[in-house]
Amino acid sequence: MNRVVITGMGIWSCLGQSLEQVQKSLYSGVSGIILDPARKEAGFRSGLTAFLPQPLLKGELPRSQRVYMPEPAQYAYCATRDALLQAGIDQDYLDSHEVGLLYGNDSTADAVYNSIAKIIEKKDTMLCGSGAIFQSMNSTVTMNLGVIFHLKGINLTVSGACASGSHAIGLGSLLIQNGLQDMVVCGGAQEVNMAATGSFDGISAFSVREDAPQKASRPFDRDRDGLVPGGGAATVILESYESAKRRGAKIIAEVLGYGFSSNGDHISSPNVDGPARSLEMAIRRSGVDLKEIGYVNAHATSTHVGDANEAKALFRVLGEKTVPVTSTKSQTGHEMWMAGASEVIYSILMMQGGFVGGNINFENPDEDSARLWIPPVTIEHSFDTFLSNSFGFGGTNSTLIIRSV
Repeated sequence: MNRVVITGMGIWSCLGQSLEQVQKSLYSGVSGIILDPARKEAGFRSGLTAFLPQPLLKGELPRSQRVYMPEPAQYAYCATRDALLQAGIDQDYLDSHEVGLLYGNDSTADAVYNSIAKIIEKKDTMLCGSGAIFQSMNSTVTMNLGVIFHLKGINLTVSGACASGSHAIGLGSLLIQNGLQDMVVCGGAQEVNMAATGSFDGISAFSVREDAPQKASRPFDRDRDGLVPGGGAATVILESYESAKRRGAKIIAEVLGYGFSSNGDHISSPNVDGPARSLEMAIRRSGVDLKEIGYVNAHATSTHVGDANEAKALFRVLGEKTVPVTSTKSQTGHEMWMAGASEVIYSILMMQGGFVGGNINFENPDEDSARLWIPPVTIEHSFDTFLSNSFGFGGTNSTLIIRSV
């Protein structure tokens, strides 16, 4: 089995649009959450959302490419551009090698809404625009990235709800381990607009702590009242250890284990057994001793049932207060399809900096989170191996274990 390493990272996040900026935000406990008046005017129960700037790609990409790119594809392009740059991969390399692409994305709601609205208004399908179909497909991110960067390996969108980005990295690692690809561009993207989140708001999934937006996302806290939507994109370049050494690339980290499971239960309420089995599989496949895991990036989204059951699963597998556990969603909100990839990058940045960013807004534990070591503020903490959980609607679970090299 080939070793799988990470040689490049790129991110477009509410915490920053460069690795340096994001690392600083993590250390400083910055929150990217705001109250959006437009959502209240539109009838949303909650007007809370993460805020991040839209990429300005005019002048960087021709209009003939931009017209096919909805919001998540724009974020993903910026993250991938920066990840390839850090990995030392230029267009000549991409043109002469079969580089694969696996990216997590589970909706392009805004593009679908806009095209249908134009058809209804104009009574003419020809007026929805030539780019509408390509913007509207769930595979729009991989479709656009594959064309822009001339990628010639596997080209596939991973649609696994809020575990999409994590599954993309896990599946990419399996392809490389088994010699089917030498390099795979992996990541996750999530649009940040009302069309993407209206139905979530409609099931009362979001926090309504609107008087203090930056205190609204409260993973593991007793007084949590729902998640806050976020998004952007995150890209990691995976390649075999042998490929990285041949290129003389700087190796950032190694993917040691990928675990997965399905709850086989309720469509939206998670259980304990499914996440626990995902954790156990990742640990077993990684070959690490539990004592080697120096940090856990929890999925915890700030919902009552989800956070409680993940805390139970972590306690079952790892024991009581053995390792610092935080959810970076306390700062970013829930980045959904992006989260599994972005949280790998957040964890690597903390590992490189020798700290664990605080689980901000964690003021009062409940009976389940009290059994975990959850630092509410940044702590200086050196670690070289971490575990990252991502779970999603339908009961899909993914766990990654990654080590510095």
